Order: sequence, then structure tokens, then C-alpha cells
Amino acid sequence: MSEKKINSEAARSSRRDFIKNAAVAAAGFMIVPRHVLGGKGFLAPSDRLVIAGVGAGGKGQSDIASFFQSGKAEIAFLCDVDDRRAAESRKAFPRAKYYKDWRELFDKEAKKFDAVSVATPDHNHAVTTLAAMQLGKHVYVQKPLTHDIYEARVLTDAAKRYKVVTQMGNQGASGDGVRQLMEWYNAGIIGDVHTVYSWTNRPVWPQGIPWPASKADIPKELDWDLWLGTAPYKDYIDKLVPFNWRGWWDYGTGALGDMGCHLIEPAFRVLNLAYVKDVECSVGSVYVDEFKRGYFPESCPPSSHVTMTFPKTSKTQGPVRLHWMDGGIQPERPEELGPNEMFGDGGNGTLFIGTKGKMMCSTYGADPRLLPLSRNQEVQVPKTIPRVPQSANGHYAQWVEASIAGYGKKEVSSPFEIAGPVTEALLMANLAIRGFDIQKPKSDGSGFDYPGRYIKLLWDNQNMKVTNFDDVNQFVKREYRQGWKLGV
Repeated sequence: MSEKKINSEAARSSRRDFIKNAAVAAAGFMIVPRHVLGGKGFLAPSDRLVIAGVGAGGKGQSDIASFFQSGKAEIAFLCDVDDRRAAESRKAFPRAKYYKDWRELFDKEAKKFDAVSVATPDHNHAVTTLAAMQLGKHVYVQKPLTHDIYEARVLTDAAKRYKVVTQMGNQGASGDGVRQLMEWYNAGIIGDVHTVYSWTNRPVWPQGIPWPASKADIPKELDWDLWLGTAPYKDYIDKLVPFNWRGWWDYGTGALGDMGCHLIEPAFRVLNLAYVKDVECSVGSVYVDEFKRGYFPESCPPSSHVTMTFPKTSKTQGPVRLHWMDGGIQPERPEELGPNEMFGDGGNGTLFIGTKGKMMCSTYGADPRLLPLSRNQEVQVPKTIPRVPQSANGHYAQWVEASIAGYGKKEVSSPFEIAGPVTEALLMANLAIRGFDIQKPKSDGSGFDYPGRYIKLLWDNQNMKVTNFDDVNQFVKREYRQGWKLGV
């Protein structure tokens, strides 16, 4: 099987398969850790990265296993608020000391680890990550980087201030596919890109629903208060953990947060996009009954179409309009694509429209293709951009090796200087979506108006505020629950 085929199939594999395979690999390696053996294959302490994993289940479990598979990482500490979720990682890494509260871990063990992996729900990313950076620790953070725009800006600035190696967990940023897209564009193959479409079939968890009226018993293995962290206190509800939190604004960032970092990052890298200029949206609703359609402001919507405008960059001749679609909504099929030819990877994809042609890719920037597909046999451009060893699968080892080398010594694919603006763009899109549901009483008392609907939000990037609809600025920087703060 060719390397291209291997990388393609790796990018297409499901999250469940990835977690399972990574966990098995970690368990196998952990039988006799390399640094315990001595002699041949022994790594000196200066050549290994000692990692504390905050969030040890699910994606955190697969991240930790992938760091270990690099052959240069030691998993020394594990932390999770849910003992059930942490069980497999604790079994795979029995020598790792276990904590439930990352604050206690940092207080007691900070001198014993070099780096931190953060794979908690979105609402607790920023507080954990910044605390680690302030201790001088390199950080790997799952996507999206943060829950709020303000948090993303803080972490972007902090990476430079504390001089630590940073990486967001959008592994496609290390893939060969996005580099091929860059080479085609740099060679002028499709001309000047002015429009991009990114779409996903997510969510695959409940959205567009009211908060359940009845609470559930808190599992004995779960510390609910620690899980809530920065979020306002609410009673536990059934099936919120481990996955359905993504659909609630208090904790998650919806389909945009889950898949956006994988799907719009290629556009950022190819076109040198940075911060959004303006954003507008339309949002799907659900039927409450046969006469009424409902919008539930606590929950992300079941579908949306958001249009973001980015200012002209060094690689474009003018502004770029990026369309995001989720909930199964897709853009019109390009006329250059045959009726039975796959659009993106079916459920997800990104399409670039230029003045001289079009190109598209699948999730993670994988399987780049020129349109019509016959062009892929005709067009040849030289490789000018270095590839990451093992492509997308090398995203983890890249960060491990860069962290060992030290700040500024080795390149990483998704440092916060890139991951921060990517995340802010997604959260700007969510800002428009949340503004859609803001209601105000009509002056005549006859009902409610929705002043945030059907308008374009204008963004003052320097001051991080919407200038033409102030009500939505409450979501730029949310208020943390008492006892929690972003340590700046």
C-alpha cells in the first residue's frame, strides 16, 4: 500500500477506531517502558518529554497513547474528573500517578513534568492550559483551542510571552494534503481564491433541544463539581457525559467547534487568513409541535449556514468569503464534478473557488483534488513545502520532539499563533449563531423581537467586540463560576 493511501485511510478512520487502536498500542508499549530498560534504546532524561495528561479518557486517551508511541515521551501523570473515563489510560500506564483535580496536580508535581496534554471539555481548556503555560510547560490542547474568543486571544499571546511549544490537536495540519493544496495554489493552478466552502454532517449528538426538566443521579466515579469547572452550576442530567455536552453552550461549541478546526484550517494555511471582518448566519430550527418551530438558546442549533468575510491577505487579491455549513447542509456541487463523483468525503469537505479553477479536500485536508478530477493526472508541481514524517499521524511526535528541543528550535504545524486565529474564526461564527436567539420584548407588549437575526455582525478585531449589536458581546468573554478565573 502506498504512503499516500495509508495517510488517506488514517485520516478517514473513525474516532472510535483511533481511540481503540491507540489505547491497545499504548498498553503494549507500556509492558516494558523504554526508559526502564537501559542499554540499547535507552533515552537519556534530556532526550525525553515527561507529560502530564489532563483528560485521560476518550480523545485524551488516544492523545496520550500517541505521544508515547513517538518513543520519546514518558506519561508520568494522569488526571481526570471521571474514574470511568480514566480507567483504560491508568491500565496502560500503571506507573503514572493519578489525580482528579489538575490544580492539585500542578501544585504538587510541577517540578516533575515538562509538558501538559489538555483534553477536557471545551469550557475548561483555557484555564488549564494557561496555568500550565505559566509554569513554563509546553502544551498540547485538543480542538477547539478554547470556548470563548477572549480565551483564544489570551492563549495566543501567552504562547509568545511564556516561550513554550504549543500545538492544537487538529492533526490534519500536519498532513500531506494541506501541503499539496498550498503548492497548487502557490503555483497559480486555480488562480486567486475568493470563496471557500467547508461543510460537515455533524452534529451526531443532540442539539436544538431544551434543557431536560429532570435531573439524574451523578455517577459515583464522576466529580461533577470539578467537571463543571468554569461553567455555571446546574444539576447533572442523563447522558451529558461523556459526549453530549458538545451540544450545550455552557460546555461545548457545537459542530463548529468539533469539526471546524479540521475543515477550515486548510483555508487558513493556503490563503494566510487571520481574523474575521464580519459574519452572518442562518440557523435551522426544530418543530416543537405542528404549529410552532422552536429555538432553544441553551443548545446549539441542529444546523447552520454561516458566512465569514476575511480581509485581503498576502496571498489573495481581495477579501475572502468562507461559508460554513453543518447539520448535513452542503454547498451546490461544482459543475466540474461528475454526478457520481464524491464531493469532499461525502459528509464533510472543503472547496476552494479560484479565478482559474477549483480544488477540494476531505476532512483533515486529506485527499486533495483539482477539479475536474482529470486535472490531477495532468498537473504536476514541484514539492516546495517539507512534509511532516508520518503525515497527519506525525502530529504528536512533531510536538514531542519540538518540546524536547525547546521553544523556537523546531517547527510545529498548529502552534497557537495559527490555532488561535483559526479558533477565533469558528467562535465568531458561533457568536452570530448565538445572537440569532437573543430575544427582546416588543415595545407594544405583543411578543418578542429577535434583533440579532438576519443582520451582519461587524467585528472590531483589536478591541474584540461587535460594533453593531452589543448584546452579543456577552459571549466574547463569559463570566466564570465563582472560584474559577483565567490567571492573567
